Amino acid sequence: MEHRYLGRSGLKVSEITYGNWITHGSQVENDAAVACVRAALDAGITTFDTADAYANGAAESVLGEALKGERRASLEILTKVYWPTGPKGPNDSGLSRKHIMESIDGSLRRLQTDYVDLYQAHRYDVETPLEETMQAFADVVRAGKALYIGVSEWTAQQLRDGQALAKDLGFSLVSNQPQYSMLWRVIESEVVPASEELGISQVVFSPIAQGALTGKYKPGAAPPPGSRATDEKGGATFIQRWMDDETLTRIQALAPIASDLGLTMAQLAVAWVLQNQNVAAAIIGASRPEQVADNAGASGVRLEDEVLKRIDEALGDVVERDPLKTQSPPARPS
Repeated sequence: MEHRYLGRSGLKVSEITYGNWITHGSQVENDAAVACVRAALDAGITTFDTADAYANGAAESVLGEALKGERRASLEILTKVYWPTGPKGPNDSGLSRKHIMESIDGSLRRLQTDYVDLYQAHRYDVETPLEETMQAFADVVRAGKALYIGVSEWTAQQLRDGQALAKDLGFSLVSNQPQYSMLWRVIESEVVPASEELGISQVVFSPIAQGALTGKYKPGAAPPPGSRATDEKGGATFIQRWMDDETLTRIQALAPIASDLGLTMAQLAVAWVLQNQNVAAAIIGASRPEQVADNAGASGVRLEDEVLKRIDEALGDVVERDPLKTQSPPARPS
C-alpha cells in the first residue's frame, strides 16, 4: 500500500482509503462491517473515512468498535460534520459554531478516540457566516480534537475563501472530498487547479461510480440480486444515474482494457483516479472483505498515456464534466 501527503501538510494517508458511507450501520450487519475493516487493515490501509450523519451516528460507532485495540498513532481517522444528526432539531445540522462543537464531541465518543486526524465540512453552509465556521474549526484544532481540517464538495471559489480565512486563523485547509471517477470529472476544470494553487488535496469518493464501473451491470439486463442497484435502503438511489443502457454499454468497453493490464475493472477504475496528482486518496467501500482486497490492488498501479486515451475513447460522451455540478446545496438541510 502506497501513501501520499495530504495537501501541503506533513500528514500521509493511504492512497486507498476505506470508507463506510452507506454500508456500516445501515446496509451491512456489524460482523460483516468489522470483517471489511479487518480486510482493509490486512491490505495495508491505514486511513478510514466516515461521517457523523452516516446512519445517524451508527457508522462511526461501528468503525470505532472495529478499530478498537489498534495502535492509534498508526491510523488516520477522518470524519465529517454538516448533515442532520440526532433528532434533527434546528441546530442539528449545518456548520454553526454550536453544531460543530457538539458534533466533534459526539464523533470522538462514537469513534472511541481522543482526536480525529482530519475533520471535514461535509458541505458548504450558505446560512452560516464562513468566518464563524472557520473560527470554530480553528478552536477544534487548538483543543487537540482534530489535527487537520478539510472540506467536501466545495467549489473552487469556496475553497479560496475558506483557505484565506483559515490562514488568518493560523491553520490551513488540507483536503477536499469530492465525487470523482472516470464517469464524473466535474472537478477537473476548476476545483483541481484551485486546489493545486491553495495546497489542497482531493480525497475522492465513488471512484467506481457506486459499483457501476465494476462491469457487473449489463445493458438490457436486470441488476444482479444483492447488488447495490437492488438495495432499497439507499444504494439504488445513488447508482441510478449510471444505469441507462448507453452508459452500461460504454462501461463494458472497458473490460478488454482492464484485461490487457491484468486488472479487474474495479482496480482499473480506482487506479484511474489515482493518476491525478492532486488526488491523495481514493475512498473505497465494501459489503464483503474480498471487495476490499480487490480494490486495494489498485495501489501503485501506473497507467500509461495510451491506456488513458483508450479509456476516454471507450466512454465517449457519457462522461460528465460540467463544473457547475460541484455546487453545494443552496440551503442547510432540515
